[in-house]
Amino acid sequence: MATPSATTPTYIYKLIPSAAAPPDPLPTALPISPLDQSSGFIHLSTAHQIPNTLKFFFGEHTTVYILRIPYDPLEKHIRWEDPKAEVCGPRGGEGMFPHLYNEFKLGKEEVESVRCLERVDGGWEEALKDAEAWLVY
Repeated sequence: MATPSATTPTYIYKLIPSAAAPPDPLPTALPISPLDQSSGFIHLSTAHQIPNTLKFFFGEHTTVYILRIPYDPLEKHIRWEDPKAEVCGPRGGEGMFPHLYNEFKLGKEEVESVRCLERVDGGWEEALKDAEAWLVY
């Protein structure tokens, strides 16, 4: 499915909690999270969606890794879908989310770079500010 906006993203992002930190160097295929396994696809975000994804799904974590993935090579495997509001309620203004449907292959061939974010004083704002130049909107 084509992107739901007029602008095709340069990158899409996968957030991973520190407990499931990506190994260095990245393997051909990263381990699949239980959520991704049960959903049947890999949950991804755009740079614009990362703050609320951190807030709603990574609030109990102090460290999160973000994988930056070039969009164009994966475009044919991406479906832009509405987030289910069952977990955190409506996420107005964030638009459709990219979901990767490629039999769970996400690894060294797809990931361009990795960034580690550390939560400060109970929030992600400072870490996101430090990563601002790396996150491409």
